[in-house]
Amino acid sequence: MNKKEKLEKLNKKIKECKRCSLWQAANNAVPGEGSIYSKIMFIGEAPGRQEDLTGRPFIGRAGELLNRLLNTAKIKREDVFITSVIKHRPPKNRQPQKPEIKACKTWWQKQIEILKPKLIILLGRVASDTVLGKDFWKERGRLYQKEGERYFIVYHPAAGLRFPKIKKILEKDFKRLKNFKFS
Repeated sequence: MNKKEKLEKLNKKIKECKRCSLWQAANNAVPGEGSIYSKIMFIGEAPGRQEDLTGRPFIGRAGELLNRLLNTAKIKREDVFITSVIKHRPPKNRQPQKPEIKACKTWWQKQIEILKPKLIILLGRVASDTVLGKDFWKERGRLYQKEGERYFIVYHPAAGLRFPKIKKILEKDFKRLKNFKFS
């Protein structure tokens, strides 16, 4: 089975997932999207309202900022893969709970295994804490190696929408991506 077939099979399982109760109130699961040949993978927190309605990641206001940040780094959205640690929207956009995070762990781990990105960018505290177990507030802006994978921790774009100071930090962090080597 090739990479595309593996990812399609995984996406089907994600869309049928009932490991936690989030699926009951969701319109769509949001497995993720992007290039299966991407060297960069983004992992965010959870789908929001627009994502839940469409089944596509980062297409609301935070997604619009992410697109602008990608442009800052001279990276095309269609050249990356974007997903979240949670695949169904939590009610009222609340933060995912530990049992929900645990239920979805297999999905993003398998996405990494299939896609084999050269760099995984963790968007925000929930993604950082979930994937790396790192204290986001101390570790943001750092590049990590763990179990053969490289990770870069940045603020979530939604935080940049709320706080101009964080938006400037996000822009600075994304500009650094131009200097990363992906060979």
